[in-house]
Amino acid sequence: ERGSEDIEILPNGLAFISSGLKYPGMQSFAPDKPGEIFLMDLNEENPRAVELRISRGFDLASFSPHGISTYVD
Repeated sequence: ERGSEDIEILPNGLAFISSGLKYPGMQSFAPDKPGEIFLMDLNEENPRAVELRISRGFDLASFSPHGISTYVD
């Protein structure tokens, strides 16, 4: 709907997607909506992106994710 900024796919087929980048001079598809992180299981027959809930206390109003990376231990 609002476009994604980056995606990180883990070896197990889970994909994390950042969305909602707001940058001066760049068109925003949802200027009043904070950034989001989605999870998609690419192993599913019909994968769909599910919005992840971000912990309370996190400043969502200024959340504008630019890129995403993961660390697997």
